[in-house]
Amino acid sequence: MTIMRAIGLMSGTSMDGIDVASIETDGTLVTEIGPSQFVPYDAAFRRRIEAALETAKSIVAREDRPGRLAELEEEITLRHARAVSDFLASASSAWQHPQVIGFHGQTVLHRPQRGVTVQLGDGASLARETGIDVIHDMRANDMKYGGQGAPLVPAYHAALAHSLPPAFRDEYPIVFVNVGGISNITYVQREGDPIAFDTGPGNTLIDQWVSLEGGVPFDAGGAIASEGGVDHSRVLRYLDNPFFERGGPKSLDRNDFTLDLVAGLELADGARTLAALSAQAILKSVEHLPASPKLWIVSGGGRKNPHIVGDLRAGADTLKARVIVAEDAGLNGDATEAEAWAYLAVRSLKGLPLTFPTTTGCHAPATGGILSKAKGA
Repeated sequence: MTIMRAIGLMSGTSMDGIDVASIETDGTLVTEIGPSQFVPYDAAFRRRIEAALETAKSIVAREDRPGRLAELEEEITLRHARAVSDFLASASSAWQHPQVIGFHGQTVLHRPQRGVTVQLGDGASLARETGIDVIHDMRANDMKYGGQGAPLVPAYHAALAHSLPPAFRDEYPIVFVNVGGISNITYVQREGDPIAFDTGPGNTLIDQWVSLEGGVPFDAGGAIASEGGVDHSRVLRYLDNPFFERGGPKSLDRNDFTLDLVAGLELADGARTLAALSAQAILKSVEHLPASPKLWIVSGGGRKNPHIVGDLRAGADTLKARVIVAEDAGLNGDATEAEAWAYLAVRSLKGLPLTFPTTTGCHAPATGGILSKAKGA
């Protein structure tokens, strides 16, 4: 199959900025991983997105843009266009001419039970601004096939698993863990489609907690949590949520879990308790897997929280498994999701499946995405 160079753009549930990443792929194999870049959102813009989450609760149809969501969508798109421009200006000549962009946009509502998922971002506008073809809106078709619309990264995780360094290739089953705002896992066996689902809160409750109680956007390096202790009774109360008893496929909205159960704790104790929750929710996912994983590979911002990773390692040790962060396997844990969107864009162009019954619950393997052609293309 024809090899293409693609850019992926991801602004996740942590709402901290835009990840830009590049890969070379034929839509099946990842032949090369290129450079990546992060463009942070300023605090004021992040607050606008947070406010939009409340406005978005009134959305009925995916096309609805109540309040000032249309204005915000335009700004998000322009920020992504500038991120692409800056990225290409700083990239080596070999990576300055991508053939397609995979554009995620900013999720403001995800309600799979209603068949609605809304990512703010105008793909046609991005194609005009960048002069590059854009694949966008990659979740919607999965929902038409009865899927949850998430997670979509598993197809890329499966491709990565089969290209790991030799030291890791015999450690199947392998689980990729993405600890973003919401955590999700991808279970990869030697053969067969991946199995994937959201596991629970990742960083989102920690971020909300330290913002509310400490006036900072996130717990950098787990520094706040390092001063606190785990309230195990509250972790167990969170884990009593029926969500954790359901097997996959399943997905979460950022607002499905709240801070109610840590109310009244000191700042550091709350941060440490929520870090423990993130890890325990991931470990609990083993109950819904065909076999216990031998290797856990952690990516996303949560891999920088030593408490989440430490608790994961302690739990995995009891299962005779090991936990590594993405960099230990030669991967970029900050850029994995953006790389995935580049990979999925190429798969979309070639009509290959983005999702599977074992990852989103769709009735059959489903492709997806809308192609917006650059002017004159």
